[in-house]
Amino acid sequence: MSRIGKKPVVVPKNVKVSIDGSNVIVEGPLGKLEQWFSPNVKVGLDAASGAIIVEKTNDSREAAAMHGLYRALFQNMVNGVTTGYEKKLEIFGTGYLFAVQEKVLQVRAGYAHEVQKPIPNGLTVTCPDQTHVSIKGIDKQMVGQFAAEIRSIRKAEPYLGKGIKYDGEVIRRKESKAAAKK
Repeated sequence: MSRIGKKPVVVPKNVKVSIDGSNVIVEGPLGKLEQWFSPNVKVGLDAASGAIIVEKTNDSREAAAMHGLYRALFQNMVNGVTTGYEKKLEIFGTGYLFAVQEKVLQVRAGYAHEVQKPIPNGLTVTCPDQTHVSIKGIDKQMVGQFAAEIRSIRKAEPYLGKGIKYDGEVIRRKESKAAAKK
């Protein structure tokens, strides 16, 4: 049995949760999120504590897998509508930069052309300076996916460290072949 799935999802006072058939709708100060759930789990609201309870409907392997998954997704939804999520990226290299033009993120990462990524609805992308970008939103999956797409434009390479990396990510550096011969 899932240890994560057993825990109830505590819902703060300023968050409203409703269950409509096989959908859970969470509304909070930052917005509204909706999540479908599998028939392998049963989702309910505890009236006394106001918490979301996730239970398995049977003892199958799929139900056990879904038990912890949906509990974690509902916790992410509650966190998203109360505090939101943020990912920060930085770019390193001569001539490399980020810029935001309306709803498009422009990335110069050493290619012959400038890469343009349309910013999805629901995300806020800001560039405090040309080498950093901040992605904010209420949906954890959307924030992480967009950050991963930006990073995949030019991942930081281990020899010079040029490229895009998450803020605080450590790139293990390698010696070049010329340095090894000395």
